[in-house]
Amino acid sequence: METTDKKTIKGGEFLITETTYQDVFIPEEFDEEQKMIAQTCRDFLVAEVYPNLDRIDTQEEGLMPSLMDKAGELGILGVSIPEEYGGFGKNFNTSMLVADVIGAGHSFAVALSAHTGIGTLPILYYGNIAQKDKYIPKLATGEWKAAYCLTEPNSGSDANSGKTKAKLSADGKHYVINGQKMWITNGGFADVFIVFAKIDDDKNLTAFIVERDFGGITMNPEEHKMGIKGSSTRQVFFNDCPVPVENMLSERENGFKIAVNILNIGRIKLAAAAIGASKSVIDTAINYSNERIQFERPISKYGAIRHKLAEMASKVYAVESANYRAGQNIDDAYDALVSGGMDAGKAKLKSTEQFAVECAILKVWGSEALDFVVDEGVQIYGGMGFSAEAPMDRAYRDARINRIFEGTNEINRLLTVDMMLKRAMKGELDLMTPATAVAAELMSIPDFGEEDDTLFAAEKKIIKNLKKATLMVAGAAVQKLMMSLSKEQEILMNIADMASYVYVAESAMLRTEKLVSIKGEKECEGQLSLMRIYFVEAVDAVQKAGKEALWAFAEGDELRMMMVGLRRFTKAEPFNVKNVRQNVAQQLIAANRYCY
Repeated sequence: METTDKKTIKGGEFLITETTYQDVFIPEEFDEEQKMIAQTCRDFLVAEVYPNLDRIDTQEEGLMPSLMDKAGELGILGVSIPEEYGGFGKNFNTSMLVADVIGAGHSFAVALSAHTGIGTLPILYYGNIAQKDKYIPKLATGEWKAAYCLTEPNSGSDANSGKTKAKLSADGKHYVINGQKMWITNGGFADVFIVFAKIDDDKNLTAFIVERDFGGITMNPEEHKMGIKGSSTRQVFFNDCPVPVENMLSERENGFKIAVNILNIGRIKLAAAAIGASKSVIDTAINYSNERIQFERPISKYGAIRHKLAEMASKVYAVESANYRAGQNIDDAYDALVSGGMDAGKAKLKSTEQFAVECAILKVWGSEALDFVVDEGVQIYGGMGFSAEAPMDRAYRDARINRIFEGTNEINRLLTVDMMLKRAMKGELDLMTPATAVAAELMSIPDFGEEDDTLFAAEKKIIKNLKKATLMVAGAAVQKLMMSLSKEQEILMNIADMASYVYVAESAMLRTEKLVSIKGEKECEGQLSLMRIYFVEAVDAVQKAGKEALWAFAEGDELRMMMVGLRRFTKAEPFNVKNVRQNVAQQLIAANRYCY
């Protein structure tokens, strides 16, 4: 495998390219200005959101819009908006940091994310000059709030099947929109809606910027939801809603492309928000475990509780490592495209689109890490965890939507493999050459090489082998199933899980290696432990997913040979993970918070 400069790496290339720690960004590298922005967000949550969580959840009239106004006054809504439109013009990873911190804000985080992301970015990236001049400054300050209208009763994952229609008026001055949208976040108070509809009998959607004051817009009452109760969620009806022709966003039938590209951004930022929410839950769980006395000792003294705390922290550390690695890749791709002469708006979209594979992986891994963390948080609280009066109640319910938001996790798993295979077919990503090499390696005598006991040598060997395992299974599936592979969703999800574990585990290793290069091994014992805990999980999970996939499509001698290969590629030396978990938990308990 070759080493590639970070500014030229392609999305999905992590599976076939060796990355060095010098080529990744880690959250410990945020500069003072970025840390100040993060602290502003934390202070806002403490001052404005946490004291009002119950009021927010009852959807007290005017409260959420007022919080959005205050966030706008502090500049939180305009972090990624260019300075010429009243924002701060910060890079992608800075906007990820904001999503991370605000992610601990429960329903407020959802409202802010919908406004700054899917509500604002379509105009910023696809709008013409007049549209951006009119809308972006007001959206950046929060004077106008935004919502995104894509989902319909019969079009969820199949977004392009929407039935909402737009028809040009007789005088040619307006498009008249008729249709129904559902699950519209911020619907109850939004001033501006990004609406997707089909003009006449078009095959693909077209996007429109629709102001509430245009008329013809009615809504159902607020939805009663399992969680994120404080976020406004409405069904929105368009009844002969007149939209000026100049409010078409981008070109006719370009709406589906807009939706897909904006969702890429939404996915990785959802992962960032899940990280922030996870850290908050871990803090709460650690606090409780230190305070709760059973059998005359705090429950934080018991191995079973420490096991949970260490596993929670390990998952969050790994996903956080991958999230900011991908965010920097997006920033680097953007810089390269702009240097090459591409328009800034187009470069933003293109750079995110380039890493759509990683965005899909992170959406899944971030949301599932949060679900694991909140579930274990409830368990640490025991009986009190099931009480609506205790803090885990809200965290548990609010977390569940994230596996559905921005495309279900099942859809994102399928997309992960689909996008990689399509890029391979286009010649953008050479997967078959290394997959063929791995297949040939199965026929040869293993080269055990010389023993290497240097720091990270074992992990690097594991990552190299896990990549081989993934390529072996994916390559064999493609060759055996050919065109029918697209219908084998279980196998595709097995392969997606293998690739995802590779990406996240490698990211944790690279972050830790970079930290050690900066601080020294002694100062990074906690991070080394978190990485090693995650590696144990990754090796076992890759083997399990690979085995399930192979059993589903291979047989006879072919199956036996590949099972031998899978065992070879998922082999790891014995490791006392119990002791490492205990050491991590002791650090967390001593700090009384997530401290990594």
